[in-house]
Amino acid sequence: MTSYTDIAKSLKLPTGAYIDGAFVDARSGATFETRNPYTGDLIALLPACGAEDVDIAVAAARRSFEAGVWSGMHPSERKRVLGKLADLLMANIEELAVMEAVDAGKPVADCLEIDLPETANCIRWHGEAQDKLYDQVAPTGPGALALVVREPVGVVAAVLPWNFPLLMMAWKIGPALATGNSVVVKPAEQTSLTALRLAELALEAGVPAGVLNVVTGMGPDAGEPLGRHMDVDALTFTGSTEVGRKFLEYSAQSNLKEVCLEMGGKSAAVVLSDAANIADIAETQANAIFWNMGENCTANSRIIAHKDVYDELVAELAKQVADWPMGDQLDTATRQGPLVSAEHFAKVSGLVDSGKAQGARLVAGGAGGGGLLFQPTVFADVTPGMDIFQKEIFGPVVGVTRAESDEEAIELANATEYGLAATLYTSNIAKAHRYARKLRAGTVGVNTYSEGDISTPFGGFKASGFGGRDNGIHAHEQYTELKTIWIDLGE
Repeated sequence: MTSYTDIAKSLKLPTGAYIDGAFVDARSGATFETRNPYTGDLIALLPACGAEDVDIAVAAARRSFEAGVWSGMHPSERKRVLGKLADLLMANIEELAVMEAVDAGKPVADCLEIDLPETANCIRWHGEAQDKLYDQVAPTGPGALALVVREPVGVVAAVLPWNFPLLMMAWKIGPALATGNSVVVKPAEQTSLTALRLAELALEAGVPAGVLNVVTGMGPDAGEPLGRHMDVDALTFTGSTEVGRKFLEYSAQSNLKEVCLEMGGKSAAVVLSDAANIADIAETQANAIFWNMGENCTANSRIIAHKDVYDELVAELAKQVADWPMGDQLDTATRQGPLVSAEHFAKVSGLVDSGKAQGARLVAGGAGGGGLLFQPTVFADVTPGMDIFQKEIFGPVVGVTRAESDEEAIELANATEYGLAATLYTSNIAKAHRYARKLRAGTVGVNTYSEGDISTPFGGFKASGFGGRDNGIHAHEQYTELKTIWIDLGE
């Protein structure tokens, strides 16, 4: 039987930022620590890149783009290379899964069964799509030919979150590379290791040096310079709404680079009066909030339940808590590992304390579980004025709110600044269609918690999204420029 602890001990860890096909130190020589959030042990020292390093990475990306070594490659050849990269990811699945688990605190079983296969599939899917997309010919008279074509935007910056390090990198670089761009990735400082390893595997797969670069470091030191860079043509970001707003400011203050933002969420599950199989709903909703320690932007941290099903649902949710064993993320029996950092643990703890102080009824959990482990937590009698109803907790904490009618349930679900995702439970197909359209969210799962799949666009309404979508063919749009070519054919 595989010992993931032994694999962790033997990992060959990245040794630098990855620029122009090689690992390099920060020009300043500065480093920062990355630690195992379960044990607190030091994993590695990584370069603390700054503006000078960002300049070098962007310059490498620009050279590779202008040289046409990737942007000028036939789409079928880019497809082949990205397919090989997907194969290499799967060939190294245990190494990458353990690296991700150790660095982020994610249960290794989730990394093996979900994150790595979906990462590889995302990159393969976008590569496969690229040579099957056609440009257009506009209708004209006989004296002209009008072509409508899409071209790669140029140099793309991708600033990543720490909750799904590999998968979110794939969501960005899959369509960006498939469409012929060169990319500079800035991973979250908490979880940089697998981004560096993926870039190394990309070179092995045949992605030319300089096409995929990774700069490590803190947000103000490496992320902000990318946002302000005059030679970055587009920037894609997944993370908090607060930081997303800053990237819009940086774009306005620099070269008006295109910006695509996928930001915070406070997703609601709405359980209508006619919802059936409440025990099954409770099981689904436990997964929707406790999976990945609740560190998920679409996590259904609010449940709005009609008064007819409210009490039963609260009782069934409490039962689910026992089925989420906490512990070492390298133990395959663990369903809930540690939160990513002490700073984040303090944030989650503070919001749970506010729920108690503001009058929500604690049904289960509500405290730490040792180290950075946090108990799966269920609150009942949550009202819209409470912090745990309005603020994104990003932890394993769910609040249940009673609605007097189905219509009020929808109103309560929409009573938030966010609009990333929602879930709707009903046995009535007419209600399913009608209320799904009334929910102000980018993705609505009906009788299931879902983010869609690789073929469906993902992004949010309101403060949850701006400028584009991840996934699906729609994701290619923010990495390309639309051009009209008008040809005079004469008489």
